Amino acid sequence: MTENKTTSPSEGEKPNRRRSRRRPSSRKQEWDLSQFEVEPQPTKVRFHDLGLPLQLMHGIADLGFQYASPIQAKSLPFTLAGNDVVGKAQTGTGKTAAFLITIIHDLMNNPLDEEQYAGEPRALVIAPTRELVMQISEDAKGLAKHTDLKVQTLVGGMDYDKQKKALHYDTVDIVIATPGRLIDFATNKDVYLDRVEVMVIDEADRMLDMGFIPQVRRIVRMTPHKDHRQTLLFSATFTSDVERLADQWTLDATRIEIEPDHVASDSVDQKVYIVEGNQKFELLQAVLETEQAESVIVFANRRDEVRRLHERLRKKGLTAGILSGEIAQNKRVRTLEDFKSGKIKVLVATDVAGRGIHVDGISHVINYTLPEEPEDYVHRIGRTGRAGKTGVSISFACEDDSFLLEPIEKLLGNKLNIERPPEELLA
Repeated sequence: MTENKTTSPSEGEKPNRRRSRRRPSSRKQEWDLSQFEVEPQPTKVRFHDLGLPLQLMHGIADLGFQYASPIQAKSLPFTLAGNDVVGKAQTGTGKTAAFLITIIHDLMNNPLDEEQYAGEPRALVIAPTRELVMQISEDAKGLAKHTDLKVQTLVGGMDYDKQKKALHYDTVDIVIATPGRLIDFATNKDVYLDRVEVMVIDEADRMLDMGFIPQVRRIVRMTPHKDHRQTLLFSATFTSDVERLADQWTLDATRIEIEPDHVASDSVDQKVYIVEGNQKFELLQAVLETEQAESVIVFANRRDEVRRLHERLRKKGLTAGILSGEIAQNKRVRTLEDFKSGKIKVLVATDVAGRGIHVDGISHVINYTLPEEPEDYVHRIGRTGRAGKTGVSISFACEDDSFLLEPIEKLLGNKLNIERPPEELLA
């Protein structure tokens, strides 16, 4: 299927939209690279070596980034040169920073010398879940902190009018959105995608799983043809469907793969406890009551199971929150903030909601039920052992789901440590 460009509103159809002329920042730059010294290492790529704008380097320094991760080191030489990239990488590999650095670099090195309408972004990032969109937006604002670039988040479940006013009030450079909410804004002519220079499609495999591809196709057709935009597509897996989409939406793309064994970090102590189904909750409670379990995410496969777990934990007196697709967005945001601040010790989540959780200091990830897709196991355990710290993942395997272990081991390329729970936990 070829990519067709739909007719975009012409200049004459935008008479009432706020306009401004965007030029490079003239603010005094008091920061320089002498304040961000990173020693060269023969096996690592420094951000210093990539020719990035000084304001972007200031944001990178503030975030504490020193050396590029494998996906960053492999992709940035191509993306910074304007090439399309299709990347196979899990959450937690640094791919978000890779495409955000690319976007900010491009927009800063190619400032507009013409009028720009409000609601006309120059860069677009599409992601499947609200939590992931909000996390990407937070990272984008951190990296662009010392630039004049403006970031706008468009997600469902939150005040449409408030997001609309933000679009109408001023120009926006980077829009980060879920597919459904973005289509709402584009259909209502609150956002125009005909000037997009860089488009990122994140977690394409999850887009497929959640049935978002028809919506993403519509969005792609609203942007310039792939000959006239840079396209970056990332996916945890390269299925035949993902490959077809990549071929349709990218132009002569460079393919980059970061294998899962680089993701299942040595900083995560992985355990699998063989347990009977009726023992799971008591074992979970025992783990949560240990001194080491300071901040814990408990994953289950279905919304109803997550809901029941959350209720049972609350009845046992544990401070627990819940994240799933059926929870209102404002409550999900509040729950995640409470978890980050330590007000909530335990977060019970589905895989869809869990994709957007990027919190340092999570001590344990517990797979109450083993994931049906092996890739989700890697995503789950990647929530812990972050930012140079160690973490623990514990998976419960009962007679109903122990058959799911073999595909996980095959994906990881090694055997998992399968054992009986320690006697003190069972007691």
